[in-house]
Amino acid sequence: MSQRDGFTGGFLAGVVVGGLVGGVLGALVAAQRNGESNETEQSLLNSGVSETKAVKGRKSRQKAEESIEAARRSLEDKIAQLNTAIDDVRQQLGTVNGNPEIAEQKRSLDS
Repeated sequence: MSQRDGFTGGFLAGVVVGGLVGGVLGALVAAQRNGESNETEQSLLNSGVSETKAVKGRKSRQKAEESIEAARRSLEDKIAQLNTAIDDVRQQLGTVNGNPEIAEQKRSLDS
């Protein structure tokens, strides 16, 4: 019984202390980040650079999206070419291996 009581007490103490330490550290980090972001925003607003950076950011995102789209199209084309090549190889292997299904299909197409 005494071991069980010790475990429960230690567990609860750990939860309380961990919660307090985590809360204090979280508050400190949040306050520090908030101060940094406020300073950054003020310097950008004062220099008038925020609008140009926003426009440049949008343009770079658009360029990135366009390049991703071009890469996707290129990959789709290559996949289509590979599928065609695979179909050709299947047909060749079917006639080489004497696959009767493909041979009958070719006979019916030739007739």
